[in-house]
Amino acid sequence: MARPDMGARMRGDRDDPEFADKLVHINRVAKVVKGGRRFGFSALVIVGDRRGRVGYGTGKAREVPEAIRKATEQAKRKLIRVPLREARTLHHDIEGRFGAGHVVLRAAPAGTGIIAGGPMRAVFEMVGMKDVVAKSIGTSNPHNMVKATFDALEHCVSPRGIAAKRGKKVSEIFGRDESVEKAS
Repeated sequence: MARPDMGARMRGDRDDPEFADKLVHINRVAKVVKGGRRFGFSALVIVGDRRGRVGYGTGKAREVPEAIRKATEQAKRKLIRVPLREARTLHHDIEGRFGAGHVVLRAAPAGTGIIAGGPMRAVFEMVGMKDVVAKSIGTSNPHNMVKATFDALEHCVSPRGIAAKRGKKVSEIFGRDESVEKAS
């Protein structure tokens, strides 16, 4: 006999209000066996809180919902934090690579919107970016595009992060040097 609280806990875990998820790609795979073909499914899911945290995951199973559930759980375990400028765009332009996938991400002025194709758009929506211009060069494979996008986002650094690494204040990095002003 199943415990009465088990179904509620599983349902609550799947419908986590903190995170939103987006199914990017589903693929039917076949295993050839003696009696014919056995079909399974592979899913690619993006999970994010729309406030700077995002993750991706893949899952495989005989049924589509189970593959999606596995991918979602993996995505929640692999979250990264992306620093956003004004909670809407990137701090600087970046490039990312994975396999044959090469993506270029550019910061954009307010009101631009998300200009990106397919799988990259899902990543930006789950991060919570509102203005970004992205270009995918090379492959159109959704797995490689997502992984290249994550490679780029992992290398995105905020001015506060750079200042901390250098042991300076943010104003020292952006402000003009006083000796240069006196010389001019």
